[in-house]
Parts: sequence; C-alpha cells; structure tokens
Amino acid sequence: MSLKTEIFDGVKKIPQAYWDSLKCCKNIYYSPEFLEAFEIANKDIAFNYVFITRNGEAIAFANTQLVTIGVETITKNIRMNAWAKRNINRLFCDNSIRILFCGNIFLSGEYGTFLKEGEEKIETFECLAEGIRRLSESLKRLHGLFVKDFKNESLYITKHLDKFGYTPMQVEPNMIIQLKPEWQTFEDYKTALKSKYRVKANKADSKSELLVSKKFSKDDIETYKIQLQELYQNTIDNADFNAQILDLNTYTYLKESFSEEFTVIGYFLENKLVGFLSAMKNGDNLDAHFIGIDYSRNKAFGIYPRILNDYVRLGLSTNVKRINLGRTASEIKSTLGAQPEALTCYFKHKRAFPNKMIRPFVKNVSIKTFKQHQPFK
Repeated sequence: MSLKTEIFDGVKKIPQAYWDSLKCCKNIYYSPEFLEAFEIANKDIAFNYVFITRNGEAIAFANTQLVTIGVETITKNIRMNAWAKRNINRLFCDNSIRILFCGNIFLSGEYGTFLKEGEEKIETFECLAEGIRRLSESLKRLHGLFVKDFKNESLYITKHLDKFGYTPMQVEPNMIIQLKPEWQTFEDYKTALKSKYRVKANKADSKSELLVSKKFSKDDIETYKIQLQELYQNTIDNADFNAQILDLNTYTYLKESFSEEFTVIGYFLENKLVGFLSAMKNGDNLDAHFIGIDYSRNKAFGIYPRILNDYVRLGLSTNVKRINLGRTASEIKSTLGAQPEALTCYFKHKRAFPNKMIRPFVKNVSIKTFKQHQPFK
C-alpha cells in the first residue's frame, strides 16, 4: 500500500499507536511529553505534526512551528553585501515574515524529523517534504519554509529537498565537548587541560565564588518564573539572531515530565537571582538549553564563565559521553574543549518567482568565523 500523510495540530490528537510504531521516544526530543510542554506554554506559535503512515502504521514524522519574524532579525546576522541585504529587505517589504519551521526552533540540532529504523530513508524523507508542502499550502500569509538542522552525515538524504525548491545554507555549528571515561571529576577534566586553559577555568570559578548556585525544583521554577524570564530576555537582547522567544512556563512542564533529566540551576548574588542555566540529559548527551544573565553583574562576577564550567560539571556528574553547548559564543566554548559540529539548514520562499530570486543570496550566506582553541594536552 502507498504511503499516506496525516497532519495533526496538537500532540494530544496523535494516536498513541503512532508513537509505539515509530519507537522514537527513547530520544526525549521526539517524545509527546517534550513536544507538548512547548505547545502548551507557547500560545503564540502554531504547532503542527506531519506523519507518514503505511498500512495504518507510522513510519516517519516531522514537527513544525509557524512563527512571525522581523526581516532585519534575519539579515543583520548574515554576511552579505549591503546591496543584497537591501534587496532582501525590499523583497519582504522591510516587514515581518511568517516562516514555517520544520525542526524545533528552541533546540539546536537534528530534532525536526524522525525516520523509523529499517525504512527507505530517501523515499520516506521525500514523503515528509511533500507533507510539509501540503501543510504550507493550507497556511495563510506564509512567506517561507525553513527546515533545520542537519549534520553532515544526513546530507545525502536532505539534499533531495532541492526537488522541492529549497536552498541549503550553513548555520553556526553546535559546539560539542567529548568527555573521556577517565574524567570522573572536574579536577580530572582540568588536569587534562593545558596550563593556560586550566588557569582560565580556575579564574572563572574564583571570580564567581560569591555566587550561590541552587538546583531548581518545579516549585522553584514557579517561584522565580518572572526573574527567569527577565534574565533570559537579557540574553535574547544580546543575541544576533533568535527566531522566537520561549515562554519559560515551558520549564515548569519539562521539570514535571522529566524530573532529574531536566536541570535548571539558578545563581544568586546577595539573595538576588542574577543568572541561570538549563540543560537536558538525553541518553548519552547533555544539551545546554537557554541561559539567562544579569549583564550588569556579569563582568564583575564572571557569571557566564561560571555557567560554562558548570555545564562541564553537570555533564561529568550525569555520566554522559558528550556535552552540546549549542551555538553562539563559539570561541569561548572552544576554550573548554568544544569542537564544532557543522549544521546545514534549508530555506525556500513559498512562491516560485521570489524563491528563484532569493536562492543566490541564500547560497552565498556565510557564517561567522572564530578562532578554534585546542585546550587539551
């Protein structure tokens, strides 16, 4: 029997049998509990889920979000000449645009599509792409589609998006620390560092010694929700690009569903919350999620360097094999031993003529370069 497409506009509408068939929920980011946490808390975003079935059994799915973004938010972080930026802004009327994202806009990594093991990958992926096209046709005032984030080993599959009019583009890499089995403690990790970088790690701890850290329970997240949102907004305001602002009510639901796998640590200075980190343990990975910082205190008390050190500590204490520190601030993350993991995204304008015009610009997008440090002996 041929493959069929089904589209759902809510997690609760998806039959449990589909999740059972896919066997994807070992990866937290594909579980209905994880997806629903974002759906419940972020009411300004339209969430949809595309499923491919054969004989009534699910063999693939993609999660999407429809969001509105200012054009300048996109172009200000893209390296291209001024003439190109002016023309792209003009093409989109110097206004906000509605983009259908395939992939979780609040995660950095390959978490937007899932193909059941044993299925023919290219055929199934093309069916997902067709399902996303069908979804896009049903949406009003949609400008473009963005499919994110694929590792190099997946490109033999995703290159077939070219048939659907997508253009590939490089985005900032994830920064990954591979942890060695012999590193049982943070001291073990520091011993593996060259002297220069060990001094840097020690300085980050000594400068931040007045900070009091606390692992947050669900009740703590609720208590400090307003302050957490304000600190997170600080980091968004300092970022070059952010597609959407997360409602941190999401964290309450994540903590309720995933307990010890989901961690939020608050940093206090004289009983005032001045920073936080969040992270998810997903199998052998620890993924850094959002952080928040009081930048008026950051320089004097080293909040951000302390957060980076604590991500390493958290990775060691949870016995994971790798830590994904995410995108941005790549150089400072490389001083802790993080190596870049290249990611490719795909973009298309919904209408054929503008898409043809914009493709050369998308192809020529280049990411920011940075100095890659090699801190280990």
